[in-house]
Amino acid sequence: MATRQSVDEYMQRCNQALEYAREQQKIGAEQEHYNETEYTQALQGLENAVNDINHLALSANDEQQDRIYRMRLQLQQVQNEMILRRY
Repeated sequence: MATRQSVDEYMQRCNQALEYAREQQKIGAEQEHYNETEYTQALQGLENAVNDINHLALSANDEQQDRIYRMRLQLQQVQNEMILRRY
């Protein structure tokens, strides 16, 4: 079973990945292709966060799974927006 502390730590990492991705998304909109490396790193950070919380969900209780599910939706939404905006 996942501990409250471990879930909180994962959520914090996910929030950091979201913040960085949103920042790069904003910069990407302003500079177009000039921040390609950082944009790609932000996408990779989102992917890593999704994979991490998917793994965490396996040992989470019902309440934690709901929290993880909502975070996963946020991560995937930003990830999709970044991918669509890139092309």
